[in-house]
Amino acid sequence: MNIIEKILTAHSKKDTVTPEEIIDINIDTRAARDFGGANVVKNLEDYDLPIHDPSKTFFTFDTNPTGSDQKYAKNQQIIRQFARKRGIKIYDINNGIGTHTMISEGLAWPGSTALTTDSHANILGAIGAFGQGMGDKDIAAAMAYGKVWFKVPKSVKLTFKGKRPENVTAKDIVLNLLNQFGANSLLGYSVEMYGEAIDQMPLDERITISSMGTEMGAIIVLFPPNEEIMEYCQTRTQKEIPSIKADEDATYDQELELDISTFRPMVSRPGKPHDVVDIGETQKVKIDSAFVGSCTNGRMSDMYAVAEVLKDKKVAPGVVLKIVPATDKIWQQCLEEGIIDTFKKAGALVSNAGCAGCAAGQVGQNGPGEVTISTGNRNFPGKQGKGEVYLASPSVVAASAVSGYITTTENIPPEPAVFEPMPEEQAESPAEPGKKKQPPKGKPTVVEGRVWIIDRDNIDTDMIFHNRYLSITDPKEMAKYTFDNLDGYEDFASKSQPGDIIITGKNFGAGSSRQQAVECFKELGISAILAESYGAIYERNAINAALPIMKYSDLTPLELNDGDKVQVNFETGEITNLSNNKVVQGEAFSEVQMEIYKNGGLF
Repeated sequence: MNIIEKILTAHSKKDTVTPEEIIDINIDTRAARDFGGANVVKNLEDYDLPIHDPSKTFFTFDTNPTGSDQKYAKNQQIIRQFARKRGIKIYDINNGIGTHTMISEGLAWPGSTALTTDSHANILGAIGAFGQGMGDKDIAAAMAYGKVWFKVPKSVKLTFKGKRPENVTAKDIVLNLLNQFGANSLLGYSVEMYGEAIDQMPLDERITISSMGTEMGAIIVLFPPNEEIMEYCQTRTQKEIPSIKADEDATYDQELELDISTFRPMVSRPGKPHDVVDIGETQKVKIDSAFVGSCTNGRMSDMYAVAEVLKDKKVAPGVVLKIVPATDKIWQQCLEEGIIDTFKKAGALVSNAGCAGCAAGQVGQNGPGEVTISTGNRNFPGKQGKGEVYLASPSVVAASAVSGYITTTENIPPEPAVFEPMPEEQAESPAEPGKKKQPPKGKPTVVEGRVWIIDRDNIDTDMIFHNRYLSITDPKEMAKYTFDNLDGYEDFASKSQPGDIIITGKNFGAGSSRQQAVECFKELGISAILAESYGAIYERNAINAALPIMKYSDLTPLELNDGDKVQVNFETGEITNLSNNKVVQGEAFSEVQMEIYKNGGLF
């Protein structure tokens, strides 16, 4: 078996597992963040569910470490009160990013399993652990029963040949991978990393690469732990940990070789993490702000890289540099070693440890017309604000901050670029709220409805339900914001009708673990969503919430037009265009999906 199969086998009642098999897996660590955590609590209380093992159950407050938003503060307090009552440990707003805490506090270790409401929980692949972001129903189930159902993923083995160029950082490596594989070539796969260049990578670099497995659509990017990683984890857990590695005769769906010597410094252009180009193509793009942080690049080595660039320099006039360490321990180390002093003398803003720019209302967000260069993992429209966001390595972000435009450390100019006077830009007026709709009653296995053909791939959860609405817990209120961040469909909620069916492309629901991106469709009464493929977390969330989703391979024979009436049979997988009676075969519901659907949801 390969690594993912060994981990899942060890946490199931099976002697061996195979790809596509659905199994129950025991979860070593079950956690929820301040984002999503209040909804987890609501599920636990509404269904009067127990806590399977409080010693394996945690809450981490990282999306709003300042508690500066009243709705977040309310949700955090709901969680605190629940945790006190149930004897659950909280890593509060003074701690940092939850997935990093799992590693540094020994809550995850090589070969272990962990779940949280963070879609970047697959960051734990950096230490050879299985980490998954899931929606609030899944997390509540894990906390209550200690296990969840899971489909064993297919695996890809990537072997890196050649010598890594000195100017290529870990962020550059993952951007090169995004450039090659895009957002959905690895969709649903477990990816294992091999080669001399991989073996030599320290923990911080492994974290950077594993973190952005989500942006490639992968279930997880797993690094076989070397001696340094094993020693680190044994120190944190204070116990002996058996090594985890693939068998020599392990089988993979794909085995690919990559020449790392050809990798180069790269930048992701605004709108799509996988829209990656050589940094030379973005040289001298004028910036308004720069951000260093996130679960991808908020580690101590990242702080060192930024401090090296900023020493004895100043941030360019009119540019704001925001720096947010991943954990409080990293923040403290920066303070003790004088790095905070270097940041402040350069004119940077340093904030509390946490997720920062990836969370609405936090340090790192930008405004309309603002151009930002960021070390974050996502630059979907609206994710880090209303402006444009480029993604790059910490050293490139720091060099750009002191130059006033995107550049490398080798090309910092003697004098920074300055802004020319320009007319004030008007902020966009808020969209008119849509009408509330009621979902149809009953759970039919055959549905009919008018189709919306949204011929796009990689529609992410920020396009479906934007992160500025994440504090909403009432599904009726969620409905009116459906697709209001998807260009051309901002009025979808007001124009849709109960029973409508959505047809879209690949990787629908990419991105975040937010359950709201499912509940909004249910509340509108959407009777089915048909797509070529789904984001891994979104697929689970939809199934668990009894939102009918189905995969298809080719709908061309149906000769569909927008607004046609379609019939979908969940038991047989047949999809029929009722205007011409043409039929194609989709993927029928699995036994698990049908059982949950007929039950009205996971609970």
